Amino acid sequence: MAKMKAAMAAVLVMEKEGVTQAFGVPGAAINPLYAQLRERQSIAHVLARHVEGASHMAEGYTRAKAGNIGVCIGTSGPAGTDMITGLYSAQADSIPILCITGQAPRARLHKEDFQAVDIASIAKPVTKWATTVLEPAQVPRVFQQAFHLMRSGRPGPVLIDLPFDVQMAEIEFDIDTYEPLPVYKPAASRKQIEKALEMLNGADKPLIVAGGGIINADAADLLVQFAEVTGIPVIPTLMGWGTIPDDHALMAGMCGLQTSHRYGNANMLASDFVLGIGNRWANRHTGSPEVYCKGRTFVHVDIEPTQIGRVFAPDYGIVSDAKAALALFVEVAREWKAAGKLRDRSAWAAECQGRKSDLQYLRKTNYDSVPMKPQRVYQCMNNAFGRDVTYVSTIGLSQIAAAQFLHVYGPRRWINCGQAGPLGWTVPAALGVRVADPKAKLVALSGDYDFQFMLEELAVGAQFKLPYIHIVVNNSYLGLIRQSQRGFSMDYCVQLAFDNINTPSDEPSTGYGVDHVKVVEGLGCKAIRVHRQEEIAPAVRQAEAWMEEFKVPVVIEIILERVTNIAMGTEIDNVVEFEELAGDAADVPTAIAMLD
Repeated sequence: MAKMKAAMAAVLVMEKEGVTQAFGVPGAAINPLYAQLRERQSIAHVLARHVEGASHMAEGYTRAKAGNIGVCIGTSGPAGTDMITGLYSAQADSIPILCITGQAPRARLHKEDFQAVDIASIAKPVTKWATTVLEPAQVPRVFQQAFHLMRSGRPGPVLIDLPFDVQMAEIEFDIDTYEPLPVYKPAASRKQIEKALEMLNGADKPLIVAGGGIINADAADLLVQFAEVTGIPVIPTLMGWGTIPDDHALMAGMCGLQTSHRYGNANMLASDFVLGIGNRWANRHTGSPEVYCKGRTFVHVDIEPTQIGRVFAPDYGIVSDAKAALALFVEVAREWKAAGKLRDRSAWAAECQGRKSDLQYLRKTNYDSVPMKPQRVYQCMNNAFGRDVTYVSTIGLSQIAAAQFLHVYGPRRWINCGQAGPLGWTVPAALGVRVADPKAKLVALSGDYDFQFMLEELAVGAQFKLPYIHIVVNNSYLGLIRQSQRGFSMDYCVQLAFDNINTPSDEPSTGYGVDHVKVVEGLGCKAIRVHRQEEIAPAVRQAEAWMEEFKVPVVIEIILERVTNIAMGTEIDNVVEFEELAGDAADVPTAIAMLD
């Protein structure tokens, strides 16, 4: 046993639990913890410019590699409330991050002390556990329990709030005998897997819906093996994109109201059986259950018991970690195939591929107009970045169109906050991904409004030498909300354009408002503005050269036409496709039937 400050015990436990990196902003109420971090020098620290940014960096860090748990640290009061958005985003997508906040001394908690707020109560709805530690001797066990909870069952975030005097108190603690608590993950039984396979085997046109739980469980290779053994096509969700490569013969397309492929929706509508693994039946994927479920039998495998039946009641449910379930699915399917018990799915798979061949190019990308259409931008990105790129994005027309037009070829190559979708997430999340994976070919994608929310975090990339490419598609609009407002026959409070008094009148982007190039350069990074499709590839080459030379983020701003409507709809059988007319004045959609 050894005497030490409770804050030191917290640091030692984090070391034992595998933490090597933290993101945060010091402050008076959390300085005792920072003093111990400084003494140990075992956990690297990136100084964010905004505490919300620190929470999103921690998210990106976790999402980038299996086994990572990002840590974000802030002081009392507004630091914790600023990180609530990051906790919500992490909770919504089952991402484990540890948020540590400072707090006023215990004796001052009920006296409305400066920056004293009951952050544990505020954070409870968006965490697996949120607690204020009131006894110094509990600190090491609270941290031990935090890591146990974050890793067990459905992963998710935890907040630990540490009063100043609790951090400073001396406690007895033996770190040498400390061991992490065993992680609990439910696992399917062989009987359950056999029943699910029997149901699947009885279907004529089955599909596998692959969710983000497969990526969280690091089980994409097992998913591909299972699909190949059975011959069953796969529909990845937005969070499961990359579980099977886009060019795999059994990749049947994404389904949904927005982030979907025409052939994905068509294949779903043609199916009669769906095996969902590690997915939530999110409403942007399903639309209404009445349309999505009609004529189909469902088996749902999920790590969280209360997730089964939450959106609609499946015909059969299995509570299991995706990796454990898929390992058994592969094992049993191989046995059945060897015994000749599996049905031949080649005709059905060919039918799904036929829809892909017929429908994937009906959304035109090869536009030559100036200002550019976003569809052409994504075509150029596919050509410029190749198969091994990792994309980071959040929400808006830029992200929706990206999911329709970009290609993803592996797990953790599409890093996206799916359910919460907070604007501003992309820059700090990309920095967290870069810290986790220094060698990744990393490309972030933002609309201009998302980019403006937290662009101050680019200074973090400059200070800590975290290079990546950030594509900003600029139409000077809240594009998704503008398109949504069509239902109200208005275009109200969504225009970002203005005449910037510092923009030369002969600049093609005159009237687009913020000069992102100057702002980015002022934050210590590099930036390029392009107006034509033929400028994109040279801009990417220049960006790669600058990253190599300066080790900083490089922003490529692409000036778009102001108004472009992107395909979306109210149901998977009612997605409206648009033929855009060039120019700001044209906002006249032509509806195209999704299916014959």
